[in-house]
Amino acid sequence: MVSLERAAGALELLDRPVAPAARAASLADIDRLNAWFRGYALTMSEIRRLAAAVPRNRALVVLDVGGGHAAFAVRLVRWARRSGRAIRVVVVERDAETLAFARRACAAYPEISLVRADATALPVRAGAADVVAASLTLHHLEPDEAVAGLREMAAAGRAVVVNDLLRTRFSLGLVWLATRLLCCHPISRHDGPLSVRRAYSSAELGTLAGKAGIGRFEIREYPLFGRLVAVTA
Repeated sequence: MVSLERAAGALELLDRPVAPAARAASLADIDRLNAWFRGYALTMSEIRRLAAAVPRNRALVVLDVGGGHAAFAVRLVRWARRSGRAIRVVVVERDAETLAFARRACAAYPEISLVRADATALPVRAGAADVVAASLTLHHLEPDEAVAGLREMAAAGRAVVVNDLLRTRFSLGLVWLATRLLCCHPISRHDGPLSVRRAYSSAELGTLAGKAGIGRFEIREYPLFGRLVAVTA
């Protein structure tokens, strides 16, 4: 796959103040794209695998960093309920408006807690979580911030799962086409391709992880879905 130069310093529209209706529409687009291109499924698969090592006589604790409007957190809780497993999911999101959407989405899920905080300064004690997940979060951070975020995640949990976009020309074309064929909001049509260009390559992610003190980071690429997944355990 042909890689692209990273769009360092670029800012997505959803990272800026936008009207609530536009934010809601764009978040809904992200939800659909995650479902279509296995963004949720890849992270869920890793969490289920890691959860097998956690005793079933206590709640599985998952920290969802950059969890947005809590769509993935809700899926996690539904899986745990079907599996007869106790779970506690803490969604960390820095945007207050996005958290407001999450609050409504989580009304029927007391297993989910919402915390407004930044990925680079997680308000949790060391080792508080069994799994720390970050999906489509890391590419929003510039390198120094990404290192800080990875360091915080590694300290907060026993295992870290990072799911992000694969920065290739194929991924760029895939996202560009999907955001148009699926009639996505103009914000999504702008931010989707830019997100690909902001993402870190596997080699770059490995370097960032090393700077964060993460000794073992297994990184796998899924070119057909335009994704990469990195796991510490």
